[in-house]
Amino acid sequence: MFTHKPIRRFITLGQFIIERQTDFPFAKGELSRLLRDIGIAAKLVNREVNKAGLADILGDMGETNVQGEDQKKLDVYANEQFINALRSGGECMAIASEENEDLIDIDSAVSKDAKYVVCMDPLDGSSNIDVNVNIGTIFSIYRRPEHISGPTTIDDFMQKGVEQVAAGYVIYGSSTMLVYTTGKGVNGFTLDPSIGEFCLSHPDMMMPKDGAIYSLNEGNHLHFPDGVKKYVKYCQEIDKSTNRPYSSRYIGSLVADFHRNLIKGGIYIYPSTHKSPKGKLRLLYECNPLAFIAEQAGGKASDGFNRILELQPTSLHQRTPLYIGSVNMVDKAEEMMRVYSAETANQ
Repeated sequence: MFTHKPIRRFITLGQFIIERQTDFPFAKGELSRLLRDIGIAAKLVNREVNKAGLADILGDMGETNVQGEDQKKLDVYANEQFINALRSGGECMAIASEENEDLIDIDSAVSKDAKYVVCMDPLDGSSNIDVNVNIGTIFSIYRRPEHISGPTTIDDFMQKGVEQVAAGYVIYGSSTMLVYTTGKGVNGFTLDPSIGEFCLSHPDMMMPKDGAIYSLNEGNHLHFPDGVKKYVKYCQEIDKSTNRPYSSRYIGSLVADFHRNLIKGGIYIYPSTHKSPKGKLRLLYECNPLAFIAEQAGGKASDGFNRILELQPTSLHQRTPLYIGSVNMVDKAEEMMRVYSAETANQ
């Protein structure tokens, strides 16, 4: 006897955002439109990423960004696309980007009543562009504090991660996904190239409490804090009761490593080193947004001692160590840091 299988509801990113708009009655649609603008820019960047090997958008620009890193042509393109989308959308009043030393004030007629600021890494993992390894975009959205008025200043961005109203990332790979949270769980959308829409593919994403993957650049092992060295040794030891030894997986693109661990469970560590005592990753537009997503998915994010989302920013490009992933794995890494590297807690 022939039976009909139930038809799965087809939900696009735009539809999903509209349906969830009631979660934010104060926003009156502005946040929804802002997320839509980010989705549009992501599609444009995805198009260029997919043809990077065919077009003249590979290789260095001959310039360095504020971080002292060589700017790739695709870095610059991605930065411009997200800035243009946010500027034309009218819901963003200012942007902090990895590629720009100062904040970008959007002073236009359409943005005069804007209430949001956006922090972003327009193209994370750009050193992997020319070897066809996954790269991504990370973004974070804050509502302007009510006590601040007048022209945009750096004070608009000096908010703790707990104040984020939305955060997400786009991963450009074998398929392109946009994953985001507004504090009501985490949902993932895969770009369907046949219709040019992000479609809900990973609803209510949850990170396993335990994992069997640890991700860090072991080439820097000699320069790690003792607590990290002890944790790596712990990961490599044989213990069937805790499913060890764990597997070492390090892609070198923060978004790619985080995305894998979000789905499969694991921990990503970028600690302080002798060369970078404050860590290397940026708090505002790398660590805070991913920490928000991790916590909303049941995971954890720490600087080795403190909750990432509770750190007080003091500058746009502030750096911090990052320990992020499955809650039990991060707890163990923190335990090792407290025991063996307590002296680095206040560096």
